[in-house]
Amino acid sequence: MVEQVFDFVIVGAGSAGCVLANRLTEDPSVRVALLEAGPTDFRLDWRLHMPAALAWPLMSTTYNWAYRTEPEPHLNGRRMYCPRGRVLGGSSSINGMVYIRGNPLDYDGWATRPGLEAWSYAHCLPYFRRAETRVAGEDAYRGGEGPLKVSTGRCENPLFKAFITAGQQAGFPYAPDVNGYQQEGVGPFDMTVWRGRRWSAARAYLHPVARRRNLTLLTRTTVGQLRWDRAGKRIDGVLARQGGRSLDLSAHEVILCAGAINSPQLLQASGVGEPTHLEPLGITVRAALSGVGHNLQDHLEAYVQTECLQPVSLWPALSPWNQLRLGARWLITREGIGASNQFEAGGFTRSHAEANYPNFQYHFLPVAMNYDGSKRADTHGYQLHIGPMRSKARGTVRIVTDDPRTPPAIRFNYLSGADDELEWVEGIRQARAILAQDAFAPYRGREIAPGAEVDSEAAILAFVRAHAESAYHPSGTCAMGTDEQSVTGPDHCVHGIAGLRIVDASVMPTIVTGNLNAPTIMIAEKAADTLLGAAPLHPSNAPYPGRKSPP
Repeated sequence: MVEQVFDFVIVGAGSAGCVLANRLTEDPSVRVALLEAGPTDFRLDWRLHMPAALAWPLMSTTYNWAYRTEPEPHLNGRRMYCPRGRVLGGSSSINGMVYIRGNPLDYDGWATRPGLEAWSYAHCLPYFRRAETRVAGEDAYRGGEGPLKVSTGRCENPLFKAFITAGQQAGFPYAPDVNGYQQEGVGPFDMTVWRGRRWSAARAYLHPVARRRNLTLLTRTTVGQLRWDRAGKRIDGVLARQGGRSLDLSAHEVILCAGAINSPQLLQASGVGEPTHLEPLGITVRAALSGVGHNLQDHLEAYVQTECLQPVSLWPALSPWNQLRLGARWLITREGIGASNQFEAGGFTRSHAEANYPNFQYHFLPVAMNYDGSKRADTHGYQLHIGPMRSKARGTVRIVTDDPRTPPAIRFNYLSGADDELEWVEGIRQARAILAQDAFAPYRGREIAPGAEVDSEAAILAFVRAHAESAYHPSGTCAMGTDEQSVTGPDHCVHGIAGLRIVDASVMPTIVTGNLNAPTIMIAEKAADTLLGAAPLHPSNAPYPGRKSPP
């Protein structure tokens, strides 16, 4: 048994864990251990670092927990894919690299909850800015000196330009920066790509400080349980395994950064959760927190695919020969199609005028294919991803044994929200209206999917149930708050347990409007000041649509 003592033990070297490892070790007197179940993000593995190769790590089990849900009752019993990063950088090393912060009113909504007043957008924006270096330049909304390099899609393919024009023809505003003053509208999207390479949280935050003497990095290290003190009131370390050896790591504080699936799994395995769930598994309940593993949220999305009548899509790039050629160019120059995630344009719209702020997200892709590279159309094509942003559906993460090697039971309960069916019908029809605008006239062929015959409400919903996919945005399973179902407070401390905090997407009380990597990094930046006892950054006075008053 190897025993070591630290000020902080961080479980999970994903987006949040990498941020905290960097920020906490800025003080040389603070000793930090960062534990990651997966391997390092090998510099020579092009699958991790080529933006256009995102489907490879997303579908791989080398760097991925590759979970499957329980049969989803409202999606024809399908078991949905739920990839989670198991590598330095976590899901930021295997994701689609889309950089979206969410809508300011998401955070203002958090701040209306008792105890979360300091989580308004005005309080969060300074931490978004601190995290970021925007290649296009900084302003009141965008950062210029942060570790995370963020570039903007060039939209050089004419299909991107057609989409942005078509969105405006359909009545939506142009949004030159959906992470700036106004999210609503259509325009270019940002990506965590710099100089043609994926810029994960590991590359941004961890690699530059990996040799700090006060940072101990342990990869291929699986935490089995949190360790309780003798009184059973405080977490004072973790029990883990690295290869064939056991590790007993003591800490003043343990910080879970294992994500919305693995953080509640570890809590439950350590006796923190709902007694009626844990006791039948033979687990001694140490803290009865019924919210652990509940409130699971995600974004669901479907594609509207159209045949392209001109040879301008990325379809030729899918052939094995062209993939070799484009890959070779990327390896030599870091340029070309391989240097982009190809999600270079998109938008945020409202389903109806009564919506307070955008509740649909679009991603446009100049090729017709599934997220994972499968089910490719056999012709030039393009597609518009559509997804409702704030479903009221709630799911669960529940362990089935105390063995950390056994995946938990995951159920999102997709399409069970009160307004889900209505929103999906509205969303598919709105996407079709955009693709039917004059800007696409030179390119538009037949609709590949859902297909022109899928027109009635019943047919659209049947298509969604059969073909919708997760956007891979699990969140909310250890939510911040002060009510009985919350798990953590605004300072990330787990209710009723000393020495334990959670900093990852699981603490989001409600999912934000967009992708989750940028918000998770912001949460960790903000948490770092809390953990170090530093004064929080001064709230921003930058205006935004819907802002009611300064903080």
